[in-house]
Amino acid sequence: MISSELLACAISHNINQALNEDIGTGDITACLIPEHEQARAIVITREDMVLAGQPWVNALFKQLDPTVKLNWLHAEGSHIKANDAFLELEGNARSLLTGERPALNFIQTLSAVATKVAEYVVLLEGLHTKLLDTRKTLPGLRIAQKYAVAVGGGQNHRIGLFDAFLIKENHIMAAGGIVQAVAAAHQIAPGKPVEVEVETFEELNQALMAGADIVMLDNFSNQQMTDAVKHVAGRCKLEASGNIGKHNLREVATTGVDYISMGALTKDVKAIDLSMRLVK
Repeated sequence: MISSELLACAISHNINQALNEDIGTGDITACLIPEHEQARAIVITREDMVLAGQPWVNALFKQLDPTVKLNWLHAEGSHIKANDAFLELEGNARSLLTGERPALNFIQTLSAVATKVAEYVVLLEGLHTKLLDTRKTLPGLRIAQKYAVAVGGGQNHRIGLFDAFLIKENHIMAAGGIVQAVAAAHQIAPGKPVEVEVETFEELNQALMAGADIVMLDNFSNQQMTDAVKHVAGRCKLEASGNIGKHNLREVATTGVDYISMGALTKDVKAIDLSMRLVK
């Protein structure tokens, strides 16, 4: 789960970077407009979406021009139909136009993540399996995208390399084995979740014996996952990963695994088509 401190830090960093790369030494096109010209604008979506990214847009205009007034017509996480307006802005015309692109960039990207996650979560209705993201995120937008996953109804896997262990094949080899790797993890950071990725039932048993909290079943068949769930019988949590998409998500979940993690939730998203228009 993303802490409020980590979220605030990420938003500040993202906003500074967005404004610096876009404005640079100054918005020369905005200077075409009289300095004190006032304007109103609306932002609409050209396609159905789940709205995500309000904290970034609020922070952006607060930093760019705190006199700009934002009126959100829909709450964060709302399902919005194509061609509906979801935001009204009022203030200095230069500020509205300067902030337009970076603001829409955040909304179009984060809403795309939330929309995709919401579509996948619907497929898991009635089952106990939870949908998780991964670390396969856009550089610099890790926290933002994981925030959007939560808005869409998914859950966050570990945020980074600092808050949980995920012991994979190379870690196992370098540490001398699963048992050794898990023992070292418990020594290094007691209380931190320890997850082990396994490819065989033999490795699953080693992870169980070592006391792993979660075991990731990498590219197990559905039958193998069903057998693993029965074999583990609640002794640890089980996570499915690998070759899972919209076409087989529910089928995988019916095996009884606790979690399904999907990198596609954050790395394979297509930005939502948005438009901002000045109005009278």
